[in-house]
Amino acid sequence: MSENTVNGGLRRLGFTGDEMTAHGFRAMASTLLNESGKWHPDAIERALAHGDSDKVRGAYHRGAHWKERFEMAQWWSDYLDQLRKGADILHPVFGQDAA
Repeated sequence: MSENTVNGGLRRLGFTGDEMTAHGFRAMASTLLNESGKWHPDAIERALAHGDSDKVRGAYHRGAHWKERFEMAQWWSDYLDQLRKGADILHPVFGQDAA
């Protein structure tokens, strides 16, 4: 599915481009997965389809970090389920207001 398709869906749901974008979901996942400390950074990059710099290798070597990516997908699914059920959501303070 293209980024424009997802962005179009977000706009139809009422989100502006300043509120959410398709790439914003990827950035959010990357941030939370990396900050969890549970996953190898290369596994996260593969899960987000950030390919290998060697395009030929990347096209054929799809199994890199497969077991970890599978476990990470289940962890992410469980995390989203917790949020849906009303888990506590942290609202960090950035910039000068942070003490």
